[in-house]
Amino acid sequence: MEMNKQKIIIDTDCGSDDAMAIAMALNDERYEVLMITTVSGNVRVDQAAFNTLTTLKMTDSYFPPVYIGRNDMLKRKWYGADDTHGLDGMGDRDLVDYSLRPSEGDAVCEMIKALNENPAGTIDIIALGPLTNLASIIEIDPESLRRARRIIAMATPGNAVGNITPYAEFNVWQDGEAFDRVLKFGHDSLLIVGWSACLDEAMLDEKEIEIIKKTNRLGQYLIEANATLIKLNEMRFEAICLDMADPAAMAVSLLPECIKEIRKCHVSVNLEEGEQYGEVFYDFDKTPNAEVVFSLKDDIFTKYIVDTITKTDERCSSV
Repeated sequence: MEMNKQKIIIDTDCGSDDAMAIAMALNDERYEVLMITTVSGNVRVDQAAFNTLTTLKMTDSYFPPVYIGRNDMLKRKWYGADDTHGLDGMGDRDLVDYSLRPSEGDAVCEMIKALNENPAGTIDIIALGPLTNLASIIEIDPESLRRARRIIAMATPGNAVGNITPYAEFNVWQDGEAFDRVLKFGHDSLLIVGWSACLDEAMLDEKEIEIIKKTNRLGQYLIEANATLIKLNEMRFEAICLDMADPAAMAVSLLPECIKEIRKCHVSVNLEEGEQYGEVFYDFDKTPNAEVVFSLKDDIFTKYIVDTITKTDERCSSV
């Protein structure tokens, strides 16, 4: 008998590390990806859809529908992350298959529909990009979002400095107003993963990168897609390595035993325009509105990435 699978929706601005996270989810047979929705962030929303569809094709697992979501931030101008992921989000290595087509339908409407049609508390939403789509759900049909079992978001520096400014993590900096709306919405189970969770010993090292690259077609594709990030990291960390932010959020969602430090707290964000826009504050004395993951058990986390990516014929059911 097939075991019951936890249902998930992945909301993504699919750049190269998002692609790694998506492949991880598709290759873990304990989970069913109901749909993948795209949002502008690393790249514009249409490009994120093409990147997602190409990743589904390369993963060679099943093919959940991909819906295009919000193209513009709630208030701010969009800025891409070409210095980290390339202009196309996938390392500018001519990897993207533009012949693929997303499913008909608006991402926000399709998420609302899935949340309302499934029993309450049965769907996890894993947000890998700016929270613009989720903020739009709150505006249109807030009660549908309360039906999600959990919301897991890659959306804070954690206990590190920012990765886009000294103060801010990219997803929050891109659309701080959307992040603020989700925080104030007050979901019962909001889990925020910090960028600090994928740093230091939790980064994929040169040996692990080579293992992934040489094992199969999927691994080669994912490492090639992350070529721009590898080059950037050689400059900032002086080593061949990959800080896998979105895979960290995915691992927290799918393999919670990899969590090392998690704390309940009241989270807020600075929305004042200027250098400190997007800075996230943690107050451990006020009533909590989220749990924040600050660090992971690096050996469990990196092993999970390698195992799920390199096992494409036998889907990964345990690590």
